[in-house]
Amino acid sequence: MNNKRLSLASLCVKEFKDHRSTKPHQLPIYATSSFEFESMEEGIDIFTGAKSGHSYSRYGNPTVDTVSGKLADLEAFGTGLSAYGYLTSSGMSAISTIILSLLKTGDTILTQGDLYGGTTEMLLKVIANSGIKTIFTDLTAFDGVEQILQNDRTIKLLYFETPANPTMKCIDILQMSRLARKYGIITCVDNTFCTPVIQQPLALGVDFVIHSTTKYLNGHGNSIAGVIIGHDEKYKKQIWTTLKLLGTTCNAWDAWLINNGLKTLPIRMEKHASNAMAVALFLQKHPKVKKVNYNGLPSHPYHNIASKQMKSYGGMLSFEIDGNLSSVLNILNKLKFCSIAPTLGDVDTLVLHPATSSHINVDKSQRDANGITDGLVRLSVGIEDVNDIIFDLEQALT
Repeated sequence: MNNKRLSLASLCVKEFKDHRSTKPHQLPIYATSSFEFESMEEGIDIFTGAKSGHSYSRYGNPTVDTVSGKLADLEAFGTGLSAYGYLTSSGMSAISTIILSLLKTGDTILTQGDLYGGTTEMLLKVIANSGIKTIFTDLTAFDGVEQILQNDRTIKLLYFETPANPTMKCIDILQMSRLARKYGIITCVDNTFCTPVIQQPLALGVDFVIHSTTKYLNGHGNSIAGVIIGHDEKYKKQIWTTLKLLGTTCNAWDAWLINNGLKTLPIRMEKHASNAMAVALFLQKHPKVKKVNYNGLPSHPYHNIASKQMKSYGGMLSFEIDGNLSSVLNILNKLKFCSIAPTLGDVDTLVLHPATSSHINVDKSQRDANGITDGLVRLSVGIEDVNDIIFDLEQALT
């Protein structure tokens, strides 16, 4: 249209010509809710699937699609698998979307008792309302798991975290995926703590990997999102359908922030891991610390499993302070350098007390049975100078 024939008001409203002449060096943020069709026929072709293209950002967005594809390639790197990914609005929406995509009323999920508290709550308070049952068990007891699978053929999904949040318990991924395949059960692993830099569940036979990208993948604490990554094409369309109709899709801004964080992921994870080992060794010797849960310690009960499936031991650990709830909270209140915050995976060191935050709504008997006691403290070890982290912990404990 000839702009000279438009009124000033119309000229203000209409989009002007895109003057991009060369490729941008960085991924652009496509901050648009919808995409314009060249004709009615093009719109019909895109909506019917006859032609690939973007129509509405809840269905797909170039920024979001680029980052989800990159994450899928990272999880499948070196495996020979062709993976696909869907970015979601949060880690929790990644979990709920995968469950509601794959399961129906009458189906059962088999999982562990020491999941992230929010996941446990969601399974019992939300997913259960859809008639989907959850069984909690010790997934490290292989024979017991097989017996459950033999006795309950309604189990359709084996869902687990390894290392677990916050106990750091490790589950043998290869063993679990082989067992699940034997009984025709889908497997999904939360790989948030490790990232594909440290652990690649797809290479060990898992069907799906999810992340809270809010954590290490972004790494800077400035976005909330999640991702679902799979490689079996037969599930791809039903996951996308659930995603778009539930509206659990990610937005372009958060996707762009994830992409920015990914650029330094390997360097950050290396520093997180080396700092965490130094902190774990310090805590292990402290008289006020009863127990340290860090898979890098040879004394840790899951050290051998972690060594088999992880390239390093990551930046997460937990430790149990010798004292009652009041004394534990007093110690944490004395921290000056480490931040008390309900998240993990940022570049700075973050402290969380699970019993009064992430797991506060999980039944105390279940918490205690899985080692999530009033004395347990979760530590997301940052990339600062490790001496500053240790000094702060030491002065607080003293």
